[in-house]
Amino acid sequence: MTDANDESGAPARTEGKYTALAVCWVLGLGSLVCWNSMLTISDYYYQLFPHYHPSRVLTLVYQPFAVGTIAILAYYEAKIDTRWRNIRGYSLFFISSVLLIVLDLVTSGKGGIGPYIALCAIVGSFGVADAFVQGGMVGDLALMCPEFIQSFMAGLAASGALTSGLRLITKAAFEDFHNGLRKGTILFLAISAAFEFLCVVLYAIVFPKVPLVKYYRKKAASEGSKTVSSDLAAAGIQIQSNQQEDKTELLSKKQLFQMNMDYLFGVFLIYVLTLSIFPGFLYENTGKHQLGSWYPLVLIAMYNVWDLIGRYIPLINCLKLESRKGLFIAILCRFLLIPAFYFTAKYGDQGWMIFLTSFLGLSNGHLTVCVFTAAPKGYKAPEQNALGNLLVLFLLGGIFAGVSLDWLWIIGNGSF
Repeated sequence: MTDANDESGAPARTEGKYTALAVCWVLGLGSLVCWNSMLTISDYYYQLFPHYHPSRVLTLVYQPFAVGTIAILAYYEAKIDTRWRNIRGYSLFFISSVLLIVLDLVTSGKGGIGPYIALCAIVGSFGVADAFVQGGMVGDLALMCPEFIQSFMAGLAASGALTSGLRLITKAAFEDFHNGLRKGTILFLAISAAFEFLCVVLYAIVFPKVPLVKYYRKKAASEGSKTVSSDLAAAGIQIQSNQQEDKTELLSKKQLFQMNMDYLFGVFLIYVLTLSIFPGFLYENTGKHQLGSWYPLVLIAMYNVWDLIGRYIPLINCLKLESRKGLFIAILCRFLLIPAFYFTAKYGDQGWMIFLTSFLGLSNGHLTVCVFTAAPKGYKAPEQNALGNLLVLFLLGGIFAGVSLDWLWIIGNGSF
């Protein structure tokens, strides 16, 4: 294929753009569908392990594996083949999802410390897969057009909305059956595993052959990126070694960190706040309700739906936050939600809690996309890949800090 481009270096045609956007959306969905599945079936795990705080413990188990793995991958990102990284990440998601089903079948849906430890081990593998996929995909898409990252981020949020919807459907469908909660959960996990297998196929076979994707990867290779060679080879394009050398000196990770501290700490703070409330507080501290009831599932669903909506708002130019100072101030203002949730849980009704949860999701999605689409602009492809990995590192670090702080709701106040 001959890629035409105008004088500015931008592609003169957008052949395959909408196909790429659709694939990015599905790949984003697959990046979090497993983890969101774990969150939305917490009602089942509370039935099996009522004394082990599943929504909090499993989230806390997940994050050290994710943060530790992404820290290593971010350090070596320039030497790691993106195709190798992403395919293995999605494959690990698929295998781990199947193992959840196997674990439940082998233990016949029984609780106890043994099955709980095995469950935690599988959750740890989800964390490793998450680090492979999110850092790999964001780094890969950062060297392409911003719409691809926006679509991928929207897919991340769609995974939450989709899993919440499917969970409500499967819960309702099996509610009147004997052992219906367990049967609905197994069906739900099977659907999640199928999505992961689809992502493996899409990334390995479909995405590398999209014309616009090939253009951006060839451009990245010409700027010195060594992470795209396998994807170009999968598309039938061979890049000569001398074509991959760009004589321009690239910015180091330290320089990128110093130049983008507001973006990096901004995304860290977004997820510190979000994960200090979601999902543990919503399951255990939202007023008197029976664990396993519909109320916490509705709260999780409302968060996920509005998170998805928030990730599409930046497509409206007048609503997109582009000022670096304004973006950081908006991120700091979200911390007012902590006292708002505290007093609503103690004195408010369920309607106000649903409203606050919806705003938490809306602001999370909107601010995340604003940061991830703005930060990589103006850099060369290898620098964009490195910055994308740094952003994911700080995102996962924020999640880890958030789920750790989530325990303060229990330590300080107990269940409201």
